[in-house]
Amino acid sequence: MKVEVNPKDTTRAEAFEMWMTSPMPMVTLTKTFDVSRLLKASKKLGVKFNALLCWCIGKTATQMEEFYHLPENGKLYKFDSIAINVIVNNVKGGINSCDIPFTENIPKFVHSYSNLTKQVAEECKSSFMEDSMIVGTSAMVQTELDCIVNQYTDKFCNPMVMWGKYRKGWFKTTLPISFQFHHVQMDGGHGAMFMELLQREISRI
Repeated sequence: MKVEVNPKDTTRAEAFEMWMTSPMPMVTLTKTFDVSRLLKASKKLGVKFNALLCWCIGKTATQMEEFYHLPENGKLYKFDSIAINVIVNNVKGGINSCDIPFTENIPKFVHSYSNLTKQVAEECKSSFMEDSMIVGTSAMVQTELDCIVNQYTDKFCNPMVMWGKYRKGWFKTTLPISFQFHHVQMDGGHGAMFMELLQREISRI
């Protein structure tokens, strides 16, 4: 469910006053993650690496109150559920968006991930969940990337998690991940905490 709230009744009141009218309110943080355990789980379970990473992102987001609020068109909204958006390569050679509802049940999430992305790819039609807080993702696995800074547009103020190809070393596999968010939604400290919590979820999956 999506409902408008009075910013003054939330912990983001001051941030709303400071950053809502800023022409460039997005913040980007980048951290190199140890994804060795995630890659091992992916191979052992026969599940796509990106699907498990998306689950970890959703699991982390649900632990932070800030992810349930989002500025939009000069207003602040509160959500009671979270979904993960992925970019899908369709059968016509283009791309579409696909929103996947988050659940703590990993097999159920992976099942939804597989079925929904396959449907979107075949139908070449994006699938959206308007009543859920959307955490965007973008995986550019064609090459290794150090950092990604996304375009800023007032059409999409949602947090965005982005990455390239993981890097296999002798003792561990690493992956730089960029996290972009609207300063009204959270402060830099919250963004840093998200990155720390995400590493924890990745390490114990």
